[in-house]
Amino acid sequence: MADSQIHSVGRRKEAVCRVYLKAGSGKWDVNGRTLGDYFPRPSLVSAIQQPFTATDLLGRYDVKANLEGGGVTGQAGALRLAVARALVKIDEGHRRKLRDLGLLTRDARAVERKKPGRPKARKRFQFSKR
Repeated sequence: MADSQIHSVGRRKEAVCRVYLKAGSGKWDVNGRTLGDYFPRPSLVSAIQQPFTATDLLGRYDVKANLEGGGVTGQAGALRLAVARALVKIDEGHRRKLRDLGLLTRDARAVERKKPGRPKARKRFQFSKR
């Protein structure tokens, strides 16, 4: 399986990420750009690399990712989940460690819909007694 390509999908909010992992030197290709170029915030980069650091595999796989939809944070979360799922496909032994860190859980939080008769989802118009 070392020479083949592993495919997995990750989602977060409205973002969808398709990841292809291949044994290599740790090269990142995110929508045709490098990881640091696509995600300029260091906190997001470290969050994305968390599955690799947890399993001591940082720099052993080339990552090609197609991201679409959502914003920067949602895309980063989707990429992190997709990478974690791909690492489990490579070696089932990683599942326990990634599960304990919560990296295999799909974050189901999304924007709550706006309700009728209100300005936002929960906010109400100012009440006037007289």
